[in-house]
Amino acid sequence: SNATAGVGGAWCQGLDIPNELFLTLGLVSLVENLLVVAAILKNRNLHSPMYYFICCLAVSDMLVSVSNLAETLFMLLMEHGVLVIRASIVRYMDNVIDMLICSSVVSSLSFLGVIAVDRYITIFYALRYHSIMTLQRAVVTMASVWLASTISSTVFITYYRNNAILLCLIGFFLFMLVLMLVLYIHMFALARHHVRSISSQQKQPTIYRTSSLKGAVTLTILLGVFFICWGPFFFHLILIVTCPTNPFCTCFFSYFNLFLILIICNSVVDPLIY
Repeated sequence: SNATAGVGGAWCQGLDIPNELFLTLGLVSLVENLLVVAAILKNRNLHSPMYYFICCLAVSDMLVSVSNLAETLFMLLMEHGVLVIRASIVRYMDNVIDMLICSSVVSSLSFLGVIAVDRYITIFYALRYHSIMTLQRAVVTMASVWLASTISSTVFITYYRNNAILLCLIGFFLFMLVLMLVLYIHMFALARHHVRSISSQQKQPTIYRTSSLKGAVTLTILLGVFFICWGPFFFHLILIVTCPTNPFCTCFFSYFNLFLILIICNSVVDPLIY
């Protein structure tokens, strides 16, 4: 029993993640997403709703990086005595940075869902796509996401101790997860059906197997990265609501910085995927 307690105590200490790692990942993500935004704004061939949504996702990921960079820098400067600020100002700045982080997280999740819906329309309503997803509707969608993200982040930071707010955030994540699962799996199924028809006409089953494998890998990357990067953070929120004082849950809470690292990693990977 002493050995078990020792192992449990060691596990509950969490991971000591250096601030330098936060800074490095934040800078890499910032540069990557800046390149995405610059490429879309500069190239007229990319001025379409699909790429505007990707541009908004890149901006959201940039906000994730910038907010984490700002928070890490302030912590480092205050720890080394370079920056001396009154406690009231520190609390105010902390609330502002938390609102920025929350807003960027909500908007990033939202635009991942919007991109999935846009690609679904592209595939299943290809002939009507330009009449369904007009530039005006795209602008309204983007403005609505940013407005909703700002309002929800303000409410979340103001009433963060209320479990109902946490449940809303958890429900939003689960909704986005189910939405992406359903849409991408349906798109994958249609692609397999088309490839099967083509391969049967050409009597080349190798084409079907190769294309199905590539499609499965793409689908696994899309959904796998989303779940791995966002899942632990929202599982953390679920445990806060369901078992805040349980020893196991308390141990899990000690890994919060690791969950933040995963979210920043998602901001690094998103430009490569989309």
